[in-house]
Amino acid sequence: MSLRRRLLFWLLTSVLAGGLLAAGVVFFQALGETNEIFDYQLRQLALTLRDRSFSTAALAEALQGEEALDLAIQVWSPEGSLLYDSLPGTGLPSLVQLGFSTVSTPRGAWRVFAVQQRGLTIQAAQPVAVRDRLAAQAAWRTLMPFLVALPLMGLLIWRLVGRELAPLERTAAAVSRRSPASLAPIPAADAPEEMRALIDALNALLGRLDTALASQRRFVADAAHELRSPLTALSLQLQLATRARSEEKRAQAHEALRRGVERATRLVEQLLALARQSPDAPAGPAVPVDLSDIARLAVEHHAAAATAKRLDVSHVTSTPVTIPGEPAALAILADNLVGNAVRYTPADGTVRVTTGRDAGGAFLTVADDGPGIAPAERERVFHRFYRGENADGPGSGLGLAIVKEVADRHGASVSLEEGLGGRGLRVRVDFPHAAASAALRPV
Repeated sequence: MSLRRRLLFWLLTSVLAGGLLAAGVVFFQALGETNEIFDYQLRQLALTLRDRSFSTAALAEALQGEEALDLAIQVWSPEGSLLYDSLPGTGLPSLVQLGFSTVSTPRGAWRVFAVQQRGLTIQAAQPVAVRDRLAAQAAWRTLMPFLVALPLMGLLIWRLVGRELAPLERTAAAVSRRSPASLAPIPAADAPEEMRALIDALNALLGRLDTALASQRRFVADAAHELRSPLTALSLQLQLATRARSEEKRAQAHEALRRGVERATRLVEQLLALARQSPDAPAGPAVPVDLSDIARLAVEHHAAAATAKRLDVSHVTSTPVTIPGEPAALAILADNLVGNAVRYTPADGTVRVTTGRDAGGAFLTVADDGPGIAPAERERVFHRFYRGENADGPGSGLGLAIVKEVADRHGASVSLEEGLGGRGLRVRVDFPHAAASAALRPV
């Protein structure tokens, strides 16, 4: 059911139930009060006749011909003989209790008031059916305002609900008319206070979606630009290999083609890793991960490349460091850090990988004595496809961007410092206690 129909149903039902309950109470109160008035009139009539001072014969003569309407008046002598009966044939008993009573007769129930004065018994009676009819008429007249007010209140509720829900309908219509490219904030100027929280949340979502789409467009444009160069180079190298006239030239072309394929493959792998770690990618389950094992595996993975350059690559850890996280993502983080250090550290250099805990929480550092990164560029190297001005050798400019994405998803921070011996670069990833005790979160 829609919100409008639910509001109308419950409001109208509540008003109708309350109105009917109030009407019932008023009806029976009016009925009882009317009967009390009739009793009062019946008593006053009998007491008025009691005050007559003339004889029995004179009393009977005075009452003859009086219009009694629906009232029956009987006068009994002290000896029990009927002196006067305004409505003969009513079947009222000759002896009734003094005061008020209700008696049954062949003509129905009667309400009777009896009083004695100077030996005479005076009875004033009225049919219960007549009293009930008159009381009901009076009660219904009392209920007329309720019967008129209920439909008016229903109409008023209908109009008020429609008017108060109009901003919600306008907001829904404004959202439904938008195209996928229209992510401007929804106006909230005329929205009621209760709706502004929803509109603010929608605007925040639209802002995040706009940022994500802009980031995706930049990513696609940058990826297309970066892939164009290696693919063009592969095409040229393939042509050179095809046109080579000697085995030596052909072997050189094939070797260049192989290196080009490796660079393109590495770039595609980095692009896929970056896409998997983007803020809008679904987070994997957080499980206990030994950070020291992750670092050791990264060192082993790049051992062959380090050996080829005669690098001293070592992993230092004092104790197992377990944190909650996504093993595959943390493996990508460590692999990129160690891979960058091995790639950019010159021959016969040193790379130190350290894991451990301190007062702030768990940490992973990768330090080298290579060319390093100038302090002015250390913030920019986390941008996608950015490579430092002094960067040399193959690379896509995605390694540290991927590291930053993985760290953000784990609530960790990444900092760049000077490396070994005051040279090179030290990359430190800190996993605070708050992040180390929480599950993965989107950023």
